[in-house]
Parts: sequence; structure tokens; C-alpha cells
Amino acid sequence: MAALGKQKPDLQKKVHEVPHKPGVYLMRDRFNRVIYVGKARDLRKRVSSYFLPSKLALADLKTRAMLDATWDFETHTVRSDAESVLLEGKLIKEYRPRYNVSFRDDKRFLVVRIDLSEEWPRFRLARYKKDDGSRYFGPYAHAGALRQTLNFMRKKFGVLTFGRGVPTERELKSSTYQVPVRLSEISAAEYRDRVAQACEFLEGKSREMIAALEEQMQKAAEKMDFEKAAELRDMISDLRDTTKPTRRFTRGSLPSTIDPIADVQELADALRLPHVPRIMECFDISNISATHVVASMVCFRDGVPDKNNYRRYRVRTVEGQDDFASMAEVVRRRYSRVLLEAREMNADAAEFSQEETVDGMRRLEKETPNAERPTSNAQMAEQSLAAPVRLPDLIIVDGGKGQLSVACRELQRLGLHDLPIIGLAKEREEIYRPGRALPLRLPIDSGALRLLQRIRDEAHRFANAYHQLLMKKRVEESILDDCPGVSQNRKNLLLNRFGSVSRLRKASVEEIASTEGIGRKLAEEVYRFLQSH
Repeated sequence: MAALGKQKPDLQKKVHEVPHKPGVYLMRDRFNRVIYVGKARDLRKRVSSYFLPSKLALADLKTRAMLDATWDFETHTVRSDAESVLLEGKLIKEYRPRYNVSFRDDKRFLVVRIDLSEEWPRFRLARYKKDDGSRYFGPYAHAGALRQTLNFMRKKFGVLTFGRGVPTERELKSSTYQVPVRLSEISAAEYRDRVAQACEFLEGKSREMIAALEEQMQKAAEKMDFEKAAELRDMISDLRDTTKPTRRFTRGSLPSTIDPIADVQELADALRLPHVPRIMECFDISNISATHVVASMVCFRDGVPDKNNYRRYRVRTVEGQDDFASMAEVVRRRYSRVLLEAREMNADAAEFSQEETVDGMRRLEKETPNAERPTSNAQMAEQSLAAPVRLPDLIIVDGGKGQLSVACRELQRLGLHDLPIIGLAKEREEIYRPGRALPLRLPIDSGALRLLQRIRDEAHRFANAYHQLLMKKRVEESILDDCPGVSQNRKNLLLNRFGSVSRLRKASVEEIASTEGIGRKLAEEVYRFLQSH
């Protein structure tokens, strides 16, 4: 059945508009969801290959299924192959497309770290950039080229790579660091001059050095020393790959079309909000099974994920699968907690009613300009501030009229009558608003809709991940059902005491026997059972 009564578009015509440049491409389904992200040195050649009948006939089942589900695609050009690799990885982690396999873990590209507070700073490889005062270079898409560049830096600048602390006796005497004298013959201050030159080299100030290597390569070729010339050629290629300026791509960013701030402003205009929704919170219910009904709340700040403020919930008061009641419970718990924390931060909290607490929070937000509010954990730590207690500028619930209605009712009970809230229905991507009979439909290519889709998809992913975690834990706990003498009540006693089967497995007989309701004989039985299973 065609989406929204439309026929599947002919994408072969659109292929002719794709440039012959490096970049990434995104395949989208009929609901405009990203289902595949790929990279290419030549976007036109790569994308067009998907729609050639001869290629399609030889495609595997996965590729055919992906193309059957593809209703549209978009391309984004970059400046180099390295940038296309970096951007592809970021987009796959952001959208988590169903047909991608690589990059779905949390593996990151290499960076170079140097701690200039050390007496003898060393250049080291790392996977993460931390807020630890060190200086970082990268990320680098080609790990092999990066390692060759560090080898070159050791010989050219005489700087330390890998290892820790002051130079070892072997390093002090090594001829590798003889530029122009060994480390044992210079002071720590003189060594820092070498470090400064190496840092400038990694920053891209390497043109003269590469030109000198090219001259050496030409001379080696003229002397018929082709082995040496080839070695220099490969070194030059690695140095260029490493020192070429490369843009950083963060989640929620694309080099040409996605602008988070612009999308937020467009959303404010589309919904006619009184203020730009800098902070948005989105709720999703995951009830894949009635055993564990869970929910997620994800937070976006200025159009990008704010993962430090994500929350997950186990639905407690709802029997069976009831999305409406589950949404009501989670919204109630979330904003009851926000209001409670606001009161606790006020020294005279006991004197304020619920309505006065809400008014006080809004008054404080109005009195504090956006520019003065900390926007990250690093800024809050720098200013010695606690995490801010504040209401979001927009609430999004995953669902239509029903989910929106119960969420509004809970907000009204809490005195949050004027808090902006919408419902986003999956099937037709319709936006429901309180007091409006007809839903709002935004163009499928609008930045505002794509922002809402990113938030909704992230909430869905986070809820499903929590659900899978609980199911895995339940499967692990089910092993106790086969243990002789362990009733459901005793199973609960053991799990409440030890927290998990893995911890129980590590416990001694004495520790198990000390659990209330578990005797020595049963403890020995449980211990033997877990050691043999």
C-alpha cells in the first residue's frame, strides 16, 4: 500500500542531480525515516549503482529489501574521503538505521592526546576527548596513516610517543630522539620546544616539511633508488592524510542541510510558540511485552541530544499494556519530581504551595537571560553550580490524541497549565496540539519535522534499549526457577539481597545462608546449583 495514497517516486531521475564528489548519502523510507547511511568517493557513481537493473539483479537480499523500502534519498558532499568516513560514522550513531551494521557500536576514531602539564609531555593515542586539560588533535579517519605520522614525528622532532612519565634510560640514550642531540643531553624546557614544533605540525603547518620530503623523493628517483622513493611517497601520503584540516561533525549536524539551531527556530514558528524551545523533553512507552512496560524521556538542548538529562522508567501502576495509563504515570512522575526538586532548593520551601512553586520557577527563568544560563556540565562545574532545576520549553509525547490528552491532564493536576506540549503520531507524522481538533502536518522536507523525528526516534531507541536490558536480566534470573527448593518468594529474597544472579553466583555459602528465609542447607544447594549451571 502506498504511503499517504502516493505512488513510490522514480528515483532514477533524481540520481542525475547528484554531484561527482565525495560525501555521504541517506536512504529514507515512506515515513521519511533514515534506513541506511553510506559513504562514497563519487556520490553520483555510488548512488546510481543502486538503481541500475543489472546491479539490482545481482544484489543480495539485504540490499534488495533496503531498496524496496527506499522512497527517497539525500546526499551531502564533504571535502575529502576522510571527512566522509567521519561523517558516516556520526550519522549512523545518530540515526541507527536498520540496514547498517558497521559503526553501530560505540567505537570511535583515534585522536592524539598530549598533557602539557607533564614535565616531559608525550603524544599518545586515545579514543575519547576528555575535559582533563590535555590538548587533543583529530579525530583521524585513517589509523594506519596516523601511526606512521607519529613514527615520523619521533624521528623528525625527537618527541616521545606512547609510554608514561619521564623518559626511561633507554629513551634518553636512543638515537631515535637525536634531533640534533639525544634527550639525555637536553633539559625538560628544551624538550618542550620540540613539542611545540610537533604540535604546529599536527595543526597542519607542514607544507615546507612535506615539500622537502618531495624533493628527497625526486632525488631518490633520479638516482634509481626506487625503493627509497616509494617509501618517501607513502610517508608523504600518510602525512597529508593526517595533517590535512578536517571538519568535526557532531551528532545532529550535517555539512550542508541540517542546522539544529535553525530547525529549533523553524519549529517554534510552525507551532507558534511564545519562545524558542531551547530545551525539549520527549516521552516514549515501550510495551513489547506485558512483563516489563518501560518508558524513556530524552532531552534535546538547542536541537541536539543532552544525554546527561535522559531518564528511564519502569511503569509501576499499570496492569497489562495500556499506553495511555503508562504515559500518564510517567509524565506525572517526571514533573512531580521536577517540582519537588525546585521546592527543596528553596530554603523556605514549606511556605510555598504547588502553584507558587511553578510561578517561582518561571519567574526565575525569565529573570535569567539565556546567555547567562549554563548549557553544559562543564560550565556548571566551572561555576560551581548544581544541575539546574527547570521546566522544558516544549514537551513531546510519542502518540496521537489519546497520549496527548492524558499527558495534558497530568500537567494540569500539577499546575503546569501553560507548559507547551504536542503529540507526534507515527503513522502519518501528524502533530496534535491541545485544543486543536485537526492535526498539523509539516512538509516532509522541513527542518522542524526532521528535528521532531530525530527526538522521537531517539526516545524510541532509548526506551527499547532499557526494555532489552530488563528482558536480558529476567532471562538471567530465570535460572533460579530450576534450582531445587527455591520458590518464587525465596527467589525474590535472594535477588533483593544480592541484586543479580551474577553477584549471587560469586557469593559464598555463608553469605547466601545469612539471607533472611534461607537456611544453611538450602544455601549449599543454591551454591552447588549455580556453580554447575
